Amino acid sequence: MFHLNFSVPCLYVLARFLLPLPWSRRSKVAAGVLLLFGSQFHLWNRLSSGSVFAPEFPQAIVVAFNWAFGAILFLAILQIVFDVVGIATLPFRRPAPIVSTRFRYGAAVTAMLLAAIAVHQATRLPESKDIEVAIPNLPPAFDGYRLVQLTDLHLSRLFQADWARAVVERANAQDADVIVVTGDLIDGSVEARREDVAPLADLRAQDGVWMIPGNHEYYFGYDEWMSRFEELGLQVLTNRHTVLRKDGVAIVLAGLADLRAPANGQDGPDIDAALAGAPAGASVILLEHQPRNAPERATRADLQLSGHTHGGMIVGLDRLFARANNGFVSGIYAVDDMTLYLSNGTGLWPGFALRLGKPPEITRITLRRS
Repeated sequence: MFHLNFSVPCLYVLARFLLPLPWSRRSKVAAGVLLLFGSQFHLWNRLSSGSVFAPEFPQAIVVAFNWAFGAILFLAILQIVFDVVGIATLPFRRPAPIVSTRFRYGAAVTAMLLAAIAVHQATRLPESKDIEVAIPNLPPAFDGYRLVQLTDLHLSRLFQADWARAVVERANAQDADVIVVTGDLIDGSVEARREDVAPLADLRAQDGVWMIPGNHEYYFGYDEWMSRFEELGLQVLTNRHTVLRKDGVAIVLAGLADLRAPANGQDGPDIDAALAGAPAGASVILLEHQPRNAPERATRADLQLSGHTHGGMIVGLDRLFARANNGFVSGIYAVDDMTLYLSNGTGLWPGFALRLGKPPEITRITLRRS
């Protein structure tokens, strides 16, 4: 269904932008074919590699397709704005074309520039982001404790080994007590991504590197990937917990399976199993890839770290992603007595590599005693 859904902006551009242009029929047909070809990135992925989630084209082609779709998307949005304004003002002016040819050309150039900026923002190296989270009854020994969160790396033909190596270097430079990776590390099979994930073995933190799966891990051989991550030194917390100790006191770091697990033949998230045997009364930091069930976790955890939404990717359109994720899309939320932090993501799914106003991030979270 991806290629059908992504056709909608293109069809609007064909009907409302291209057809009214004063071009010859041959020119319109040629332009229409190019637009349709550019809009069908996910169909070409499926035909070439068998999966819409992991384009196996060269990196430059993946970038070009994302730019082309971005230009179509932004042009459709601009055309909708022109049409709405034109219809609203029609009673107050003489009959005339709702949008002049000059405005259409300007909109096309603007859309192409916005798409270029959006692809650049999506594919650049993430910057460090510092936040502090107050936790009631946090043991004094853990006041100032630092976690670094990576999420949604989506290592792929778009985000390759050199990018992963640079991210690892930046994460290690944060001087974290513990590093957590909250899912969607990859797009593709273990064999296809073997070199791209290799730099993750160099992640270092005093209390270890811990991870949970995201929905994408279940699309490419879950068991094989979990074994590979453990070989790289990433300790998997799937419906499990570990106890972090300092100066004789402890806090709990727990992780859940992804909500898509049952649809792919694996056990779904189980917070009872994740916290079974955890020290009574200890502060709980919970890792769950998707944020939508945060209200259900609020009675069991003090802090939840999530990803999945990529921050909504584009200001304005992020409201659509919020609606699909129980109102959560980016940043800090107070969910009853629990704090939810929802990262914009370190990388991005290569099937929609566009960002405007929602930059990628490596997040350093400092715990404070409330």
